[in-house]
Amino acid sequence: MPYLFTSESVSEGHPDKIADQISDALVDHFLAFDPDSKVACETMVTTGLVALAGEVKTKAYIDVQNIAREVINKIGYTKGEYMFDGNSCGVISAIHEQSPDINQGVERASEDEQGAGDQGMMFGYATKETENFMPLALNLSHRILMELADIRKEGKQMTYLRPDAKSQVTIEYDDNNQPIRIDAIVVSTQHDDFDNEDNMLKKIKEDVINILIPRVKEKLKDENQALFNDQIKYHINPTGKFVIGGPHGDAGLTGRKIIVDTYGGKGAHGGGAFSGKDPSKVDRSAAYATRHIAKNLVAAGVADEILVQVSYAIGVAEPMGIYINTYGTANVDMNDGEIAKIVEKIFDMRPAYIIKRLKLKEPIYSESAAYGHMGRAPEVKQVNFIGNGGEEVKKVVETFTWEKLDYVDQVKEAFNL
Repeated sequence: MPYLFTSESVSEGHPDKIADQISDALVDHFLAFDPDSKVACETMVTTGLVALAGEVKTKAYIDVQNIAREVINKIGYTKGEYMFDGNSCGVISAIHEQSPDINQGVERASEDEQGAGDQGMMFGYATKETENFMPLALNLSHRILMELADIRKEGKQMTYLRPDAKSQVTIEYDDNNQPIRIDAIVVSTQHDDFDNEDNMLKKIKEDVINILIPRVKEKLKDENQALFNDQIKYHINPTGKFVIGGPHGDAGLTGRKIIVDTYGGKGAHGGGAFSGKDPSKVDRSAAYATRHIAKNLVAAGVADEILVQVSYAIGVAEPMGIYINTYGTANVDMNDGEIAKIVEKIFDMRPAYIIKRLKLKEPIYSESAAYGHMGRAPEVKQVNFIGNGGEEVKKVVETFTWEKLDYVDQVKEAFNL
């Protein structure tokens, strides 16, 4: 029987995402000047105020206030009328040194035996549904908001746009779990004030349908473009006026959009957030590693859909175990437990080896803090950082290494594919 599945996304100007981006900008700056930094930074944003808290062990000294302001201005909160802007908001810091009780469980005489920074379970997921092996509803939700942000920053169309926005896509699937059409699209975008509210709602709806959606469609593959139809139910700013938004409309907190950050409700989630954490925290590094495993397994043809779970005890290097679920889509004559045993031999899941394999001590995290940590394209690029004393660090880094299909050949060989 056909069914509907929905995923949502939020823009870089959403208050929770502002918090995530500030936290990850701090991580990047600490790692740029000291790759061995241990960081756990939380951010709260509200009307006219940014509050930073957390624990850091580092040799670096950075201007956290200036970094927060740069992030806010880059997002687009640059006007006093937003009641939150990078130049005038207050920034307070309550960051202190990491607990030695935690640190002794992470750092070891032998780097290879580095313990996990916390207990917990992490999940990675991949599906053949899209070209980037991500769930389609989430993929489209992200793309809608990324295009909306591009339109806002270009400043040529929809010039009333403000930074805060949310999207949601509902897709109808057939009995074989194949997407057959888009049932509904929700877009709520913050905007400048209009003299006439009825004209405002009409104008925004027309622009979303006639400007935004065509720009999204033209960047999709033909099979995904075919899912758009004249019967889509559009809900554009369904509550009406949306002038008050961002941190003035709602307080924002680091780590409050973990489903948006991962798979949009598909697969599973272990509950740990990513932003603000250095890679010794397996909440982050192991979640990236399990995505890397799942994506390479699906790309190699082991199964059409795969969920990977790994779990740890704090201070212990070896994971408690690896779990695989292929949802009955396996293309090899093995059960999921047998597949997991082979995966354990291919991928070393000790934290130090994950960090080395995915190059996670580099300052690569700011880009991941909006529009999803998974499904993004790896890129080699130069990044520049200015220290508190004016010293400059230039690094060539590789972003989204966990999205690389660099283990496909090894997986095929191991599974005789």
